[in-house]
Amino acid sequence: MRIVSWNVNGIRAVHKKDLFLPFIKKLRPDIICLQETKAEQHQSPIDLPDYEEFWYSAKKKGYSGTAIFTKMTPEDVLFGIPEDIAKKYGLTDDGYGDPCEEGRVIAADMHDFYVVSVYTPNAKDDLSRLSLRHKHWDPAFLAYMKRLEEEKPVIFCGDLNVAHTADDLARPKENEGKKGFTKEEREGIDNVESAGFVDTFRLFTKGNGFYTWWSNFGGARERNVGWRIDYIFSSKKFAKNVTKAEIHPEILGSDHCPVSIVL
Repeated sequence: MRIVSWNVNGIRAVHKKDLFLPFIKKLRPDIICLQETKAEQHQSPIDLPDYEEFWYSAKKKGYSGTAIFTKMTPEDVLFGIPEDIAKKYGLTDDGYGDPCEEGRVIAADMHDFYVVSVYTPNAKDDLSRLSLRHKHWDPAFLAYMKRLEEEKPVIFCGDLNVAHTADDLARPKENEGKKGFTKEEREGIDNVESAGFVDTFRLFTKGNGFYTWWSNFGGARERNVGWRIDYIFSSKKFAKNVTKAEIHPEILGSDHCPVSIVL
């Protein structure tokens, strides 16, 4: 079974470039987790007869959003962070909007495990959303993953909007303390790993030079001046089922590229 995660940065835009169906044909995923769909299901021009589609769109039109497309029928699909967890960790309007209304988390019960597509809030250039993320979102999301894990193993994947270590971005010194590479954001991933989740890519590949996002400016992608901010994490006890984990920079259509695992 292959699970693929991709921040498409607008599914309609990728389809308009005629790059979404070739992506499916090349990687042949069994489960597709998408982020930044920027659309509701009825707005999507894509018709995938081999997949069931589950969309969680933001209330704000053309913004954020996640989806799961799967060849297997899930037992259940869950939308958003549960209300009691959101309240416990104070996930409320932060001046930019309520992150619980931005379509950022969708989970599917795939019988033997949960698969979760997540789009973590960006800290913003001025770090105005860093506190929301560090004090509220990250602990709430992790609490939700641990709750799901009480039932069965969890695989969660998506754009986490952070490079965890200096190996995860091309220019760590220049970006120290900036959005995506603050100690607070990196601590969020430390906590994920301390809680028993495994960065599947790092099971197979060490070192730097492996990125999933590039700026659209200055030929960054061609020069591979990028960031690894898209991940697939697995419950530790389930990680033994992961036989391969890859990044696919050759697949175009977004400023992010897909990441995948094979179970």
